[in-house]
Amino acid sequence: MKILLIRLAVYVLILVVFVGGIGFYGYNRHQKDFYLNVRHEPVPSLQGVKVPQYNPHKPTVAVVMADSSMPSEDFDFLIPYTLFSMTDAYNVYAVAPDKNIKSLSGGLDVIPHYSYKELDNLLNKSPDIIVVPYMDIIDEKKYQPTRSWIQKHSISKTTTFLSICGGSLNLADAGLLKGKSATSHWQALPLLIRKYTDTNWKADVRYVQDGNVLTTAGQSAGIDGVLHLISEKLGEPVASKIAKEISYPSYQFVQNPKVKPFSMNSKFATYILNLGFNWNKKQNGVLLYKDMNEIALSSIFDSYGDTGTTQILTVSSSNVPITTKHHLTILARYQLSNTPKLDKMIIPGGDAKSLAAADIKLWREKGNAKETILIHSDSPNRYVFEAPLEDLAKQEDLLTAKHAVKRFEYRSNGIHLEGKPYPFETYGNLLLTVIIALFVAFIIDRRFIMKKPIFKSFK
Repeated sequence: MKILLIRLAVYVLILVVFVGGIGFYGYNRHQKDFYLNVRHEPVPSLQGVKVPQYNPHKPTVAVVMADSSMPSEDFDFLIPYTLFSMTDAYNVYAVAPDKNIKSLSGGLDVIPHYSYKELDNLLNKSPDIIVVPYMDIIDEKKYQPTRSWIQKHSISKTTTFLSICGGSLNLADAGLLKGKSATSHWQALPLLIRKYTDTNWKADVRYVQDGNVLTTAGQSAGIDGVLHLISEKLGEPVASKIAKEISYPSYQFVQNPKVKPFSMNSKFATYILNLGFNWNKKQNGVLLYKDMNEIALSSIFDSYGDTGTTQILTVSSSNVPITTKHHLTILARYQLSNTPKLDKMIIPGGDAKSLAAADIKLWREKGNAKETILIHSDSPNRYVFEAPLEDLAKQEDLLTAKHAVKRFEYRSNGIHLEGKPYPFETYGNLLLTVIIALFVAFIIDRRFIMKKPIFKSFK
């Protein structure tokens, strides 16, 4: 009996070490590729980079970025930045501890408009709205300036704090959610409920407003929260107009955020397995060009990047900083001359054919990709997240795409997925790992426990 238990323990231990170890390695690689994807490439001259003119008669929105080593989630940053800018009623600025280039998740590099100190000196008061995206706190010392700046302005009675998705963790960390009701992404809520017990966490709403703090649930729920706040500050017709301009299909949640909570299921298991056992990630490029729409850009990173299947590389025609439609300054990591071979080059934006005509021509002449797609151009009036999610299903499989839809908290019926049913490569890699682990355990069992010739049973 003792020998049997030892043999069983060996098999279990080897399985855990092999499967868990390789899965953990894959998970860490995904973190590096997406959430911790910081710039290592040389930075060109930033002379001539302009900051949007400050209008003292307009209220100011500050969208926060932490230190370069802790990228802000790209959707959490780009969506509120764009929607508030679209109102033309606010000064909207990207702010950070300093003005060095900051990375958003997935590898999009942004040049802040102001440092925290510079913005404080410009306004001589607290910003009217402070937007807090999700920022992974991996280095306490480097994150402290961001925490301190949030806390500094929390005493203002005229400032509204808005967190998007996992940004509620950063508000909770700063102490702004004590005794308040709040929400967050459905995948993050179990951890937040355990860690911040002095907050009343809600899973059945798209956003929660409690006093001067508004928290939103995951991804697309952030749009609801921003539009709700715009409606509150500027009037419902303004929010409705913006929703129509972006073809937003779920405006009903802006007025009534109540929903049925999401829960873990097989789609989440596939997501986790993709992180650990998809060993052949697609290399997709995204072309950056002048005056491009920030929401369209975000749709590429969020649809493909956080699936464990795809890495996004930013490409432009030159190394000159690029100004987007709403005056955000971004910088590509690759140019046409040094872009590695890509599986796919994605050119986002419904008006890309006209705005990026010269860049597209250069890419077609000199680019290096198996496929080039103008993903929004054929349906410029369609909600920009739908086409990338459909393309993801064709590129990968239905289970991967269905979890991406759910992770994005998309609750409309405008997406039509087609593709193979399962991530066969991921499942195959998992099975291969299990077989190798069992074989190693068999050798250890035969050689060191049973002390028999390893291949005697095959003679």
